[in-house]
Amino acid sequence: MPDPTLNAAIAEAYASAPSDIVILHTLELRHPDFRDDEGQPIAVRLVRDHQELSAKLEDAAPLNPDEYVTFIAMGFDLELPPVDTSPVPEITVTIDNVSRELIKHLDAAVESAEKIEITYRPYLSNDLSGPQMDPPITLILSEVEADVSRVVGRARMLDIGNKSFPSETYTATRFPGLTR
Repeated sequence: MPDPTLNAAIAEAYASAPSDIVILHTLELRHPDFRDDEGQPIAVRLVRDHQELSAKLEDAAPLNPDEYVTFIAMGFDLELPPVDTSPVPEITVTIDNVSRELIKHLDAAVESAEKIEITYRPYLSNDLSGPQMDPPITLILSEVEADVSRVVGRARMLDIGNKSFPSETYTATRFPGLTR
């Protein structure tokens, strides 16, 4: 089944596999406890390549929208969720040769109840002015295991089927008219 979120340029690159255009796979990890030395929120951005990448984010990005940002070169592997009607697609993300900087951020996230969000963005080597998928895929990371050389985690899309509706909880404290 075709993926309607892919731009025409990357769909053509997938179909024809030109030798002079490389598809650059990127990951962005976000968590409220990922902070820089000044205490400002940051994202850990990775590119599956042998050199750093400076590319522009989409205008709806959660951090640094519509700005050029740097992706750190690091080996990782993921299989994109299928484009089908499965209830909640789940994938495994493996990040190899993990640096101390990433482990520091993951350790801070372990102590929090908040989830780590991962955003996948593909870029073409000849067009770094924006990701080739709109909107990019955002997943929630869970079940993370880390050792000296790699991090492995399960990631799934937001499980909207198990969300309560309406999302507001009606309690007697907030709505005293409910009690008699």
